Amino acid sequence: MSLGYIISPAKKMNLVEGPPYPTSTPRFLASTQELMETVQKLSFDEAKAVWKCSDTLAQLNYERFSDMNLKRDTTAAILAYEGIQYQHLAPSILEQEPLDYLEAHLRILSGFYGILRPSDGVVAYRLEMQAKLATEHSRDLYGFWGSRLAEALAEEFDMLINLASVEYAKAVVPYCSDLNLPVLTCLFGKLKDGKLIQRSTEAKAARGSFCRWCAEHAIEQIDDMRAYCERGYRFDEELSDDNYFVFVEG
Repeated sequence: MSLGYIISPAKKMNLVEGPPYPTSTPRFLASTQELMETVQKLSFDEAKAVWKCSDTLAQLNYERFSDMNLKRDTTAAILAYEGIQYQHLAPSILEQEPLDYLEAHLRILSGFYGILRPSDGVVAYRLEMQAKLATEHSRDLYGFWGSRLAEALAEEFDMLINLASVEYAKAVVPYCSDLNLPVLTCLFGKLKDGKLIQRSTEAKAARGSFCRWCAEHAIEQIDDMRAYCERGYRFDEELSDDNYFVFVEG
């Protein structure tokens, strides 16, 4: 069985001049070009409304888009994102074999790029999947991407391991049933009064740690994931089922 892990991107990005270097081109680059040109037509205030950020961040990203070249000054996607999840995935210190595993199995969902492999060259941008960016044929990015992301993943994998946030999973998971693509969602949290409580920051860290652990152990079967025990987590048999693997802290 071919497993594909889907994760969310991070808001903060930077140009990284170091290995692993970008060696591939994003699959949906033509669509990314269309989105770039749509953003470039916006006024500063319109772009800020789409981004929902401060004046300072809006100015930074407005300048990025005004001078953007999708084939220049790119960084490997696995290094370009700087969020908590990526800090715990720690790609810059992984050995080559785990990096090869991630290249084969890990896919990053993106409002701007659609789907990214770890080695795909990307530029710094801000465009979240839930952004209300209207294009010629859609009112937002969910409509823009439609079922294309799920269809692309179904071409590569027999099962998806969902480690994405709700906002990003929404761009893929609703289409998977019609494509006969099973989805296993992994949850990380603490039990309180018998209920699983997920803390956002810790969940991001756990997802990154879990991806790294799977890569280091070259996981090929979902049952082998039950052994994950980093950051004080343990697999909870009672809370888990065919659709959800639940890892409880403590």
